[in-house]
Amino acid sequence: MTQTLAEIRAVLGAANEEEWAEWSRLLEHDERKGVKQALASARRRLDAASAEEKRLAGMYDFQREMAGGSLAAGLDEVGRGPVAGPLTVAAVVLPDEPRIAGLNDSKQIKPECRDDIAAEVKRCALAWSIEHIPPAWIDEHGMAASLRTAFSRALAAVDTQLGGIDCVLLDGNALGLDPRERNVVKGDARCASIAAASVIAKVERDAMMREYAKAYPAYGFDSNKGYASAEHIAAIEKHGLSPLHRATFCRAWTQESLF
Repeated sequence: MTQTLAEIRAVLGAANEEEWAEWSRLLEHDERKGVKQALASARRRLDAASAEEKRLAGMYDFQREMAGGSLAAGLDEVGRGPVAGPLTVAAVVLPDEPRIAGLNDSKQIKPECRDDIAAEVKRCALAWSIEHIPPAWIDEHGMAASLRTAFSRALAAVDTQLGGIDCVLLDGNALGLDPRERNVVKGDARCASIAAASVIAKVERDAMMREYAKAYPAYGFDSNKGYASAEHIAAIEKHGLSPLHRATFCRAWTQESLF
């Protein structure tokens, strides 16, 4: 039995003590069943780790291929669709190494993991920038102009930090911002630097909305982040608009602000 336990733990590698205690209990209770379950669990862990390593490598490989091996900035936005709060755009220039574990489209990362990954992005990045367009500016100039302004500012910031970059990778549709621009459909799930931009933009905008919720608690900004949930719409109909609302996005529910 001792040899079997040692062999299994060697396969499991970095299994934590709580997991290992459970597998040991199974082995002691029913050696055959315990060995089978422990090995199956080890296989699942190893397969998952291998798949994640392959996925992450694919994001960095895709970035390198799109940029032709040159210095590239990835850009992405958060907050295009909400009826309250800013539009937030981030730009990130990542080196090929070190690889950021867990990096992915921000929507695919568990909320409790986003802050740590965002911090790692900022630590590893060669350059990064986050730009915000406030609701009043969006109302006055429209979303298309707001996107172009935010992307241009974020790009200019990383350009300045590095003294120039070679390639601009944008998630989604072309904006025609720069001759270096290359557009990547679903880029936040395919390209490392675009994914990194999506993560730091979302983490910062979400934090802003949680702070705004303290000033305007009636609207639930900490939970809806400015999107038009049923509860948020009901709050608008009851209380009117706050200064954080995009009035042009809210005409279906109210015509006046109580603030």
